[in-house]
Amino acid sequence: MDIVRFGIIGFGNMGSGHGRYFAADEVPHAKLTAVCDIKPDRLEAAKEICGDSIKLFENYEELMDSGLVDAVIIATPHYLHPPIAIKAFEKGLHVLSEKPAGVYTRQVREMNEAAKKSGLVFGIMYNQRTTPAYQKAREMVQGGELGELKRFNWIITDWFRTQAYYNSGGWRATWSGEGGGVLINQCPHNLDLWQWICGMPTRVHAFCQFGKYHNIEVEDDVTCYAEYANGATAVFITTTGEAPGTNRMEIDCDKGKIVIEDGKFKLWKLDKNSSDYLKNDPNGFAYPEREYQELTFEDGGEAHKGITKNFTNAILNGTPLLAPGYEGINGLNISNAMHLSSWTNDWVEIPVAEDLYYEKLMEHVATSQKKEAVVETVFDTEGTYGSR
Repeated sequence: MDIVRFGIIGFGNMGSGHGRYFAADEVPHAKLTAVCDIKPDRLEAAKEICGDSIKLFENYEELMDSGLVDAVIIATPHYLHPPIAIKAFEKGLHVLSEKPAGVYTRQVREMNEAAKKSGLVFGIMYNQRTTPAYQKAREMVQGGELGELKRFNWIITDWFRTQAYYNSGGWRATWSGEGGGVLINQCPHNLDLWQWICGMPTRVHAFCQFGKYHNIEVEDDVTCYAEYANGATAVFITTTGEAPGTNRMEIDCDKGKIVIEDGKFKLWKLDKNSSDYLKNDPNGFAYPEREYQELTFEDGGEAHKGITKNFTNAILNGTPLLAPGYEGINGLNISNAMHLSSWTNDWVEIPVAEDLYYEKLMEHVATSQKKEAVVETVFDTEGTYGSR
């Protein structure tokens, strides 16, 4: 095989974005050959964007059985990601799933098991992992350059959305259709980067507010406190109801600190471990010597296109995946734990008790209300692709 033939399943906002870079021939050794969507107007959009050469399907199993594809990109509503992926593995197809990996960890674990059994390439669209600033932060923290983690804080409140956004699809912002709000829709990238850079916390206590700013049944405002096995702590704050909002990641370690905000990577390095210094220096007001730098990066990474390039190279050449699909369960463990903590008003250990979480989720699904005054959209403009 010298070209990977792709099929896109789901041609809404995200699927159409993937279709555009295939149409522009921006992924070497890859070709879009088929698109599937249950809505005829979206298939018409696929033809307009990608040309008449692609084959259109209304049923994803027919696409999988067509013999036209070697791999699929899954860009459907969240609950469908694992069952479609499992079916693709059974049919011998490689899988690249949009985020989140799923809605609850039990179904994602089953997907991971199916992927492992198949031996096929399995990736997830964690496009923020292509960002050089986050790659550098991971390198420094995981490599031990700044010593042991002490504190992680991320204020990510610039996910502002209007009510019109939530009215743009019948599945949006419902427990039955989406399985959550800002945590499951906007923040999977942030939760993934948190654990990718700093590792998994051991427990969380979260406070989710449901429909605080919008007429929705799921969370649109979250404050979470988390703890690590070594005693380090984390605070994660997010919302879709604040403007202009903030995006500030701060990582404090024993020998320095990183702040990523407003396109800047600020770095402080200490000459000694602060833990040792505070115990041993005789001067009560002494302070470790520190060096300050601002690191610059040429670009923000190749985002979705970069993940697809890497995935294609993994199929053709065995290149290691930047975003293995198996890792999708990690950030989902954190968001499931946040929901469960808020529902029970208690600490929740990680990994989350998946049967208990599923039980509580289904209670919310059972009372989920059909949305009124929905204005369906075929896909958003190119400028919003990736913004969810």
